[in-house]
Amino acid sequence: MLICIQTGILESTRVKILKHLIFLCSIAFVLSCSQKQSDKSSSIDTIAQNYVRLGLFIGQYDSDFVDAYYGPDSLKPKNKPVTFPKDSVLKSITQMRNELEKISAEGDSNEVRAKWMSAQLIAFSRRVKIYTGEFGTFDEESRDLFGTNAPFLPHTYYQMLIDSLDHLLPGTGDVQKRFQTLANRFIIPKSKLDTVFRTAIAEARKQTLAHYQLPKDEKFTLTYVTDKSWSGYNWYKGNYTSEIQINTDVQIFIERAIDVGSHESYPGHHVYNMLLEKNLYRDKGWVEISLYPLFSPQSFIAEGSANYGIELAFPGDDKVQFSKDVLLPIAGLDTADIGLYFKALAIRGKLNYARNDAGRGIVNGTMTDKEALEWLKKYCLFNEETATKSIAFIKKYRSYVINYNYGYDVIKRYVEKGKTDQHWNAFSNLLSNPVTTGDLLK
Repeated sequence: MLICIQTGILESTRVKILKHLIFLCSIAFVLSCSQKQSDKSSSIDTIAQNYVRLGLFIGQYDSDFVDAYYGPDSLKPKNKPVTFPKDSVLKSITQMRNELEKISAEGDSNEVRAKWMSAQLIAFSRRVKIYTGEFGTFDEESRDLFGTNAPFLPHTYYQMLIDSLDHLLPGTGDVQKRFQTLANRFIIPKSKLDTVFRTAIAEARKQTLAHYQLPKDEKFTLTYVTDKSWSGYNWYKGNYTSEIQINTDVQIFIERAIDVGSHESYPGHHVYNMLLEKNLYRDKGWVEISLYPLFSPQSFIAEGSANYGIELAFPGDDKVQFSKDVLLPIAGLDTADIGLYFKALAIRGKLNYARNDAGRGIVNGTMTDKEALEWLKKYCLFNEETATKSIAFIKKYRSYVINYNYGYDVIKRYVEKGKTDQHWNAFSNLLSNPVTTGDLLK
């Protein structure tokens, strides 16, 4: 009995020692991302590889950290300590940024890559803190994660838009209810969802191909899911392939087939990821591009460009006309008042900043869920189920909501600085280069 107990103790000690050694090796790995480099031996490519290793290492713990990765398997971590080594990771991030600052100061051709990775690493640091329960305010987090803060808009701005809708919508009484009555006429039957979405995406692809030459082997799959806080998601797999998921938890209105479909595909996320993969990762060998960290300035550009891209694919009244002539008949819906509906949607779109206010309130603890629900229903004109989903999204993704509205506005201003016939070219340049939020705001 005594021998068995002693053997068990020795065996337990060996296991503990082994685990501890693995833990120390993993910490050493993280630290080596910067420690192996000296002023003379450091290269931007070495740092880029270590940047990817570090991101993938964090992603082993934070399941939302890595949105996409299509780089070499050799950069994937081999071990995962039981406990997340927060302090070591943060130290490694700081050391890596110091190395990048040295390269930036040299002002050579690597400056663009160095500044881009440095901005991404600021987001790494903030996300690590959030993952480990060290929270900031809504605006502190958005500044570090996405490179900017969304502007505050006065209550009078929202009320002005509500008043405009009050004059536009038929009937009298509560504006949200009147808007919802109109919108409910354009809900896509679930039996028609797939056909409507595929038709909308095919048109968006056609318009994109008129301006861009995409890889010949590019493709996507389209699936329908439930129990998600988002309405659509693009899971980029690399090799110019995406899996696009549409959430069917809530009712889907006719314009969402165009908006969500184009946002996730053409010229949205699918195109954005393909252009980065081809032009930077494959053609130039910039391995840092193969890692897409969701909580980073890259998402400010990805979400803003995906929303703005809808306007490029369906400019002017094209969205209204395409819905009337093609999508509504496919869905078996009446086309009467579709023009009025899209006018109301244009005003409601400007109310989307109210979602940021709900985000600030929830993240900062100044607004209860019930207050946020009523706020979203009143000022975003969401129905009950959409408002509830929006709150779930904010609780999971926190300040990420600014990327959709403020990101859109910033991208729109950036692209439309030039002549109208150059907008597609400006958009392509934006999607094909390591642009930072700071570059857009200059």
